[in-house]
Amino acid sequence: MHAITIPEPGGPEALVWAEVPDPVPGEGEVLVEVAASAVNRADVLQRQGFYDPPPGSSPYPGLECSGRIAALGPHVSGWSVGDEVCALLSGGGYAEKVVVPAGQLLPVPEGVDPVSAAALPEAACTVWSNVFMVAHLRPGETLLVHGGASGIGTMAIQLAKAVGAKVAVTAGGPEKLERCRELGADILIDYREQDFVQEIRNATDGAGADVVLDIIGAKYLGQNVKALAVNGRIAVIGLQGGRKGELDLGALLAKRGAVTATSLRGRPLPEKAAIVAAVREHVWPQFATGRVKPVVDRTVPMRDAAEAHRVLESSVHVGKILLTV
Repeated sequence: MHAITIPEPGGPEALVWAEVPDPVPGEGEVLVEVAASAVNRADVLQRQGFYDPPPGSSPYPGLECSGRIAALGPHVSGWSVGDEVCALLSGGGYAEKVVVPAGQLLPVPEGVDPVSAAALPEAACTVWSNVFMVAHLRPGETLLVHGGASGIGTMAIQLAKAVGAKVAVTAGGPEKLERCRELGADILIDYREQDFVQEIRNATDGAGADVVLDIIGAKYLGQNVKALAVNGRIAVIGLQGGRKGELDLGALLAKRGAVTATSLRGRPLPEKAAIVAAVREHVWPQFATGRVKPVVDRTVPMRDAAEAHRVLESSVHVGKILLTV
């Protein structure tokens, strides 16, 4: 088969389409013929040499894919050769074939085409596990999403609206904010021109956000606490603004607030399987009703993954960029 390899870390040109050995499914695993994969920030970090795959994972980038089951390993039940699926991966999605633990498989949702399904597993699992399983967003509460036009952001907007929450987003520029509004966002904040702390207070009569989903990290830590409502929860899932910040514990105590930080890629298999099962139960039915849809900015041939990375790093996209085989 062919896969995108990284012979040496570097810029987008470091991604090389090369012939590699076919993977073989082991116990509890399935072999998937890949139709598409999606580009994530973690793939960029891996390409740059800053984010190695977990031990035992595929060395190729790609944290999610869609495709068709080609073979079953020993002791796999509930799936059949030929099933159309999408999958949460620890790596290996940028390839023609990938081995997946059966617990990380999802059927292609009703109403979603097999290629667009590649945009769903990582975003759906990240949002559901952080916003709902950890931060416990409830109907009527306000969610503040940083990076509302990202793959994570566009998923968070739709899922929060589906459960009856109010959604505020930050994004760069009127075009991205308009796309967020179309997806259901209620409060639109241009982080380049506006102070999100003041804007979220104005929009909530001074109460603040009950849950903050943050991809920025250190740069926004203090401001997120200021923007937080009493009994609010901050879920940190990214470090685009740095990893070390100063936290005013007095301010957090006054809010009776909580800060959590999680990653998905390196979790043990049982934890990932539990998240995937929860997503299948709670999120997948939303696609059948049309309340939630994949947001795909563009598709790029997988052999041209370097171009897809350039687009991602330019931040001109909305939603997901897909690589098609």
